[in-house]
Amino acid sequence: MNQTFPKKEHLKRKKLIDLLFKQGQKVSAYPLLLFYTQAPLFEEDVVIQAGFSVAKRNHKLAVTRNRLKRLMREVYRKNKLCFQTNELTFAFMFIYTGREEVSYIELEKAMLKLISKFNSKVSAGSDDI
Repeated sequence: MNQTFPKKEHLKRKKLIDLLFKQGQKVSAYPLLLFYTQAPLFEEDVVIQAGFSVAKRNHKLAVTRNRLKRLMREVYRKNKLCFQTNELTFAFMFIYTGREEVSYIELEKAMLKLISKFNSKVSAGSDDI
């Protein structure tokens, strides 16, 4: 049961990020929004590469943005094994859409709701992905 988030699981490639926002689908559970797309096989031995973003428009201070991203990464790290990928590789981008800071517990509830919505979408329409 590996609950780490190593560098090889970080979403960094510009081409993949552009593809994600151009062709990807989205699922939301306030205050989180998940953009995802099926990705070509990664060179590394990973199933999901994930990125995290907080809008500067909503959170002016870098300290606040960094804290929210740190919390999102931690919540993802603890719950990433719950994603059902059906042996496919995915690129994820988690975006924090709320205007106020939330606690870890509220963020974890939103992440679990997001995971269940994602899993139901993937299992129901695995041919549309």
